[in-house]
Amino acid sequence: MGGNPLMISLETRRLLLRSYEWKHLQALHKILSDPVTMKFWPAPFSIEQTREWIGGSMELYTSGFGRLGIFRKDNGFLIGDAGLRVVNIDGRQENDLGYIIKAKYWGQGYGKEAAAAVFNYGLHTLKLQRICANMPVDHFGSIKVAARLGMVLKREFLNQRNRNIRTYLYIYDVLANKRSEGYAEDQE
Repeated sequence: MGGNPLMISLETRRLLLRSYEWKHLQALHKILSDPVTMKFWPAPFSIEQTREWIGGSMELYTSGFGRLGIFRKDNGFLIGDAGLRVVNIDGRQENDLGYIIKAKYWGQGYGKEAAAAVFNYGLHTLKLQRICANMPVDHFGSIKVAARLGMVLKREFLNQRNRNIRTYLYIYDVLANKRSEGYAEDQE
């Protein structure tokens, strides 16, 4: 976290993830209104939904939560959105890790890189004991990212927030991982 309590800033090899400012509205809207980029969401966002998305994140920054802009280090371009929010998923409050990468940048590892930065921030800075990710069952890129982060598929459900489509819930539980690591150590 930076010096400003309302500013979250994470850095990876190729990316800067940082808190939104209102000046990012139009650039983010170009991403969130793109039908290809948003094909796994209920629908592309209107400008008002994008405004609410940024405003909602700004309200969460003091708690360490919220969505962040994903900027390429080499040119400063906004290429996506990632972060943590507490949301109701299939009847349970969860620390939900989510990200959206502009379709033009799919398949280049930006999703995994951004998700890993947010995941590590959640575990090490926020000290979260449980982080989840949910995605449509046919969103193979996100399924791969969740598995690479060490998340485990817990269940499938019909997502009422997303057209009642079949959705996977992946979970990383610090205590469960410690127990399984301890079990493995006891067996050696």
